[in-house]
Amino acid sequence: MFGRVEVVGPVAAETAAVGVPMATESVPAGWPSPAADYFDGDVDLNEHLLVNRPASFIVRVAGDSMIGAGIFDGDELVVDRSLDPVDGDVVIAVVDNELTVKTLHLGESGPELRPENPAYPVIRPISDLRVWGVVTTCLHHLHH
Repeated sequence: MFGRVEVVGPVAAETAAVGVPMATESVPAGWPSPAADYFDGDVDLNEHLLVNRPASFIVRVAGDSMIGAGIFDGDELVVDRSLDPVDGDVVIAVVDNELTVKTLHLGESGPELRPENPAYPVIRPISDLRVWGVVTTCLHHLHH
């Protein structure tokens, strides 16, 4: 109905550092440039993607209500349950006993969960709003 998320699971508490080479220069998204092949050592993806590992979970998106935010069906989201949500955060919230991903808006008339697709309605919780966690990263796979 509103798009759902499936909890894949918590992030492992103890994992070995995974080094991935990090380029020293940004990659242009406009015209290509003849950039040299420079790399600046490794990046640990655990440190790069996780703010608070014990409170971090991965959820998988089902639906298209957040396509305007660049979140698509099948994407995986890193969610931190220790963060306090603020206006404009993408959050995982509990609506009708199901988890959903939406943008949190804290207005004068109360909190709203806004989809990022005009085909879906804004959700205005009748009772207390339960935010399950704050989305910190979207993992959008490009290679199939």
